[in-house]
Amino acid sequence: MSGLDKRGDAMENKFAHDAELKFKAEARRNKLLGHWAAELLGKSGNEVGEYAKEVVRSDFDEPGDEDVFRKIRADFDAGNVKQSDDDIRSKMSELLATAVEQIESE
Repeated sequence: MSGLDKRGDAMENKFAHDAELKFKAEARRNKLLGHWAAELLGKSGNEVGEYAKEVVRSDFDEPGDEDVFRKIRADFDAGNVKQSDDDIRSKMSELLATAVEQIESE
């Protein structure tokens, strides 16, 4: 195997690792976001975990974060929770950083 082949394999492995980290971090962020939103929506007990799962599942609707944002926004509107779009997006960014830290420390 030439040096170029090894370098190509290393880059491919790094890409796969980064993609896996991104997927795990976004899923964890969505779970954390679900817990945060559930609290603001007044959910308790098993409802919190079930709601967090709904938020995680909402991310499979389309690529990107907009499907998750729309779910939270719609649920907050329906529940009369006063959070701006910027507040929700800021919380999403904050929790993504938290999720990455958690995964990297495992």
